[in-house]
Amino acid sequence: MEYQYPIDIDWSTDEIVAVIKFFECIESCYEKGIKRNELMEHYRAFKKIVPSIAQEKKVCGEFEEVSGYSAYKTIKKAKEAEEYATIKMP
Repeated sequence: MEYQYPIDIDWSTDEIVAVIKFFECIESCYEKGIKRNELMEHYRAFKKIVPSIAQEKKVCGEFEEVSGYSAYKTIKKAKEAEEYATIKMP
């Protein structure tokens, strides 16, 4: 897909890379599936950069708007899944 990831200009290069990796994991959940542990590892890194729920909703909402992929629904499913499950979104 051709779209831009939601990026904050105040983030460092490492933070931007971490956020992009998290969104790539969300994409993988919809396209082929990804191991829960890998997804949650990238989510934890994302939360260090975007700690507030309000900012998370904003950034993830922008991502869903351009991609059609819901980070919220994906993370909710991952939190409910068993530790070594593969997360695959419909």
